[in-house]
Amino acid sequence: MTAIDFIVARDDFENCKTIATELPAANALPQDALLVKVDRFALTANNITYAVLGDELKYWQLFPAPHGFGNIPVWGFGEVIASKHPNVPTGERLFGYFPMATHLVIEASDVSKRGLRDGAAHRQVAAPVYNAYARVGGDPAYAGKQGDYQALLRPLFMLSFLVDDFLAENDDFGTSTVLLSSASSKTAFGLAHLLHARGRNVVGLTSSGNAGFVTSLGCYDEVVTYDRVTSLPTDVTVAFVDMAGNSALRTALHRHFGDQMKCSVRVGLTHRATEPDEGALPGAKPRWFFAPDQIRKRAKEWGPGGIEQRFGAAWSGFSPMLETCLTVVESHGPEAVRQVYLDTLKGRIPPEQGHMLSLLG
Repeated sequence: MTAIDFIVARDDFENCKTIATELPAANALPQDALLVKVDRFALTANNITYAVLGDELKYWQLFPAPHGFGNIPVWGFGEVIASKHPNVPTGERLFGYFPMATHLVIEASDVSKRGLRDGAAHRQVAAPVYNAYARVGGDPAYAGKQGDYQALLRPLFMLSFLVDDFLAENDDFGTSTVLLSSASSKTAFGLAHLLHARGRNVVGLTSSGNAGFVTSLGCYDEVVTYDRVTSLPTDVTVAFVDMAGNSALRTALHRHFGDQMKCSVRVGLTHRATEPDEGALPGAKPRWFFAPDQIRKRAKEWGPGGIEQRFGAAWSGFSPMLETCLTVVESHGPEAVRQVYLDTLKGRIPPEQGHMLSLLG
């Protein structure tokens, strides 16, 4: 059986193509293996961050590709079309981390009523969250448009939730104002929603072209375009959550606020800045936020189900706003996937759009 994979050159993300890969026949699958048809996945700027950090955080190893190329991981849905596991029937619907491909073989392990894991050896290099699949057949929360919201935003909102939790447990580092760069990004406005809900003053930093959209979200107390960041008052202490990864912006903000910058957290790389790090800056030293570390910490402190319960409550408060601020756009086939990927890579996707893709015709 033949699958189609969409791969990118690891040293030049604009160099992308589809290739055919051979899959084992259904009757030749190893014991406990599943053959899954990947029928729907989300593509956002966050997936570009996975590619940028592919070597550092082992994302490239999850779904092997020919030498020099990588398969960017995506969140989406698949259907089990052949199974060698006694407790996973064909027709089972899974939600989780997939390659940009039409099919995936999963070595099912830790199978329960709610989910399973891929026990393949090459996948154990990454954080466990990336190897988990939820069994979502018949669950209305994962059906239709609600399912699209899950794929497009649930993984991003988990990051928003964890960053908010990190800030809250540190009392926002003594600040009342939080600055978010790339304020139109889905992770940023999820975080803004959470910060706003607990009374923080949230300032969204964005491009002039996205300022209207960011203002319309209603979860930013102030929206400031990048060319005006040095007009922000410096008589208040601030925390900076950097979704953009733009070195020049980070430098400008640190120099503007000086010692008033009490926290500087790097979360994303939506701008994919290629300039070198800026060296020592005034104020708090910039640090990377790594979500799996916060997950491990809270899993230990909150116990079984603690994260899921708190996150579920947060998601229930956030998801209704998506009806008014997000338009789901569907595209099918290799050429359509290629075009949306390149538009995402080059920052051409309007912030109000969420793209659901399939390599199946």
